Amino acid sequence: MSRPDAICRSCGHTELDSVLDLGTTALADRMPYENQLHEAEPTFPLEAVFCPKCSLVQIMETVDPAVLFDEDYPYFSSFSKYLLEHSKKNVLEIIERRGLNDDSFVIELASNDGYLLKNYVDNGVSVLGIDPVPALCEAAEKIGVPSMAEFFGLKVATKLAAEGRQADVIHANNVLAHVADTNGFVAGVAALLKDDGMAVIEFPYVRDLIDHCEFDTIYHEHLCYFSVTAVDHLLRRHGLFLNDCWRLPIHGGSLRLFIEKKDAPMASVTDLLAEEKELGLDRIDYYREFRHRVETLKTDLLEMLGGLKAEGKSIAAYGAAAKGSTMINYVGIGADVLDFVADKNVHKQGRYMPGQKVPIVAAEKIQEERPDYVLLLPWNLETEILAQEQAFRDAGGKFIIPVPTPHIV
Repeated sequence: MSRPDAICRSCGHTELDSVLDLGTTALADRMPYENQLHEAEPTFPLEAVFCPKCSLVQIMETVDPAVLFDEDYPYFSSFSKYLLEHSKKNVLEIIERRGLNDDSFVIELASNDGYLLKNYVDNGVSVLGIDPVPALCEAAEKIGVPSMAEFFGLKVATKLAAEGRQADVIHANNVLAHVADTNGFVAGVAALLKDDGMAVIEFPYVRDLIDHCEFDTIYHEHLCYFSVTAVDHLLRRHGLFLNDCWRLPIHGGSLRLFIEKKDAPMASVTDLLAEEKELGLDRIDYYREFRHRVETLKTDLLEMLGGLKAEGKSIAAYGAAAKGSTMINYVGIGADVLDFVADKNVHKQGRYMPGQKVPIVAAEKIQEERPDYVLLLPWNLETEILAQEQAFRDAGGKFIIPVPTPHIV
């Protein structure tokens, strides 16, 4: 179905094609406290569409960033051991690849609590983190990572460049897809990067999202869902060039892009562009069956959970992740099914899942309560969480993995 009222965030094309409509939902990371449960939650449409001109998959609605990333924003990256290890390895590779030393300068956009930049600091490299959430910047400063609380864009980039603070390396992990001004963000990267510098950008790969039915990766913070084809179009518009590209398993399948101001693509880029052309990621036909597969997953998961409840089994969930909010709200999994959602992040404990109002408790509650089954909402961290909860499994507890098809382990 064509959406003539939509305008592409990247190229400005109109008449985009609908991919998946998840209805009107609460914000994935706006987790109410108990004294807020009586208040009506703000809800917004959540529909993914495809641009036939530049191949970008995107959602139509733009929620004010000040609402999405307010002072209560609860996501602290350092609570994931896997993410910490992933980031440290990334930094050490970049230091070696670029020959960075104490004369180098690295900037991270959406630097969160300093979890990545701390690895540069430990190796004597000067850094600056830029993140819109003051509490995250304060956490970063406490571990020795200089930070500024700002929404990054061309204005901030121009100011820093004028101060002589252009970067040898710019990191931007899982942020390009979040920004409302897509072109302004990329223009800012171009302005802030030294002529011989490199930007290293990561985000979930739309190919994995579609192929593995990862519909819960779609939420209001994620405005864009990039293919290599789509991001190549975007970068070239601003004098930046994708010269190397790695596929990574993190977050259910991601891309790491290596971007410079010279046009010198390696085979990793040209091969992926050719693969996408052959598979049809630049055409709406590739995305048409996605809606049906998502509806089937919903039906299958509801039947599985309903059957377990009918048998008298107790069910909880693990991980108050943003993707978990999309999952439980679209499927319709509330407090009548889930006893609680356990999470290691102390900033989420004592709050409630958006929309469905399921209480969020400490991770230790799994061992204390011993539910029969636990629905794993951040299924992308399956290996880490299952190892962490091995005692629960040894005692007979089971995990339900919802994606790509619901199954029990």
